[in-house]
Amino acid sequence: MSTETRTWEGPGAAERLGILRNTKSIAIVGASNKPSRASYFVATYLLSSSKYTVYFVNPVADEILGQPVYKSLADLPEAPDLVEVFRKHDDLPTVLEEAKAVGAKTLWLQLGSWHEEVARDAEAAGLNVVMDRCVKIEHARFHGGLHLAGFNTGVISSKRQQLA
Repeated sequence: MSTETRTWEGPGAAERLGILRNTKSIAIVGASNKPSRASYFVATYLLSSSKYTVYFVNPVADEILGQPVYKSLADLPEAPDLVEVFRKHDDLPTVLEEAKAVGAKTLWLQLGSWHEEVARDAEAAGLNVVMDRCVKIEHARFHGGLHLAGFNTGVISSKRQQLA
């Protein structure tokens, strides 16, 4: 993670919920086929617990969780609503340029990822920006899987939570 001073303020909980509700497709840039990686865990969750169309972007992988992997955002069959980024800090400006070029609506940087210049550039281009947050945790928090503090509520229900 970058050691830069944090002055940028991201969207609050209600705004993040709105972003997730308005998202239909998510591209995971830096997706990994290794089960020990956070991107794999997030991908597993999104495929099993959400209605999102999930795309994997990785220039060296061919398949992740039985799904095809695309070499770049430009190779996707549609513009993703949300680009979730699992890439190192120095790669973030390039990922932003690719996200803008394909018409993505949101740039979402995973836990531990913070890049104020990229955030400002993305917002100037009209994108929503979320940094240092996990899509899986946020989705679960808003859809009954986690309490707002981030812990399991202990509520057991056979009813699957639906995105509004």
